[in-house]
Amino acid sequence: MQTDDRAGLAFALAGFACLSFGDAIIKTMAGQWSPLAVAALRYAFGAVGLSALLLVHEGPRAFRPAKPWLQAARGLFVALATLCFFSAVFVMPLAEATAIVFVSPIITALLSRPLLGERVYPSTVIASVIAFAGVLIVLRPNVAAIGVAAFLPLGSAIFMSLLVIANRASSGQGSALSMQSFVAGFAAPVLIAAAVLGQASGFEPLRFGWPEWDVIARCAIVAFTASTAHWLIYLATMRAGAATIAPMTYVQLLVASALGWWWFGDRPDIVTYAGALVIIMAGLYLWYAGRQRQRAARRAMAIDS
Repeated sequence: MQTDDRAGLAFALAGFACLSFGDAIIKTMAGQWSPLAVAALRYAFGAVGLSALLLVHEGPRAFRPAKPWLQAARGLFVALATLCFFSAVFVMPLAEATAIVFVSPIITALLSRPLLGERVYPSTVIASVIAFAGVLIVLRPNVAAIGVAAFLPLGSAIFMSLLVIANRASSGQGSALSMQSFVAGFAAPVLIAAAVLGQASGFEPLRFGWPEWDVIARCAIVAFTASTAHWLIYLATMRAGAATIAPMTYVQLLVASALGWWWFGDRPDIVTYAGALVIIMAGLYLWYAGRQRQRAARRAMAIDS
């Protein structure tokens, strides 16, 4: 393995672990504050911090996106994904919510044809069938226990897939820092509006008052860990390539399982773990098929030259 590959995998490991750590902190606020308000405050912190960094490093001109509506779409998708996932971890075990979100790459592959005109390979269809079977296995105990709220992680996966597709469409339109700043800056107002609507709805779990200082501190920590995680994953991609580090995303499930067990006493049953394994195997199969196609294309190019 090349030195850059090892460094990239190390950065990816740290980045994906940071994401799960932030998710666990979010779960500690269940029952203390509205999940909509938590999401809004977390992204407000992120938007302010990232915008300040962007201003210092790139100046005021960096705040003019080439395609504002595309950046607004990215912000909307990440806001909706966040609302779904934060609400999910408030009502279900962290490892199970994380496992279901792992169908996102497969949904992305399916949506890439109608939205980006990319080819959908047979391996994508096979992986999709396998992954959704895994989702049904994981959802089995949760639907019985908490009802339709168990589908919230699936909603998060769908919106994350739309975000990835929007990210592809906005490739080359700015630096990594500006892309992060735009997505946070557009997501924060959407989440604030959602929190206000939740308060006005009268639905008790969505009502909130002024938060305790520790809730504010935890939201700030989550904003910091999430920004750090995305930065580490970006560094990993630069050193080892997206295809090399892709399987490392499943570190999130391992960390989420460990934190859920230790921090919250969540002990998913063997059937849930079996469903998570099915989802992971589908994702790894999709990744492996993609790597094989890349190698075949490189060999064909070498023969032609």
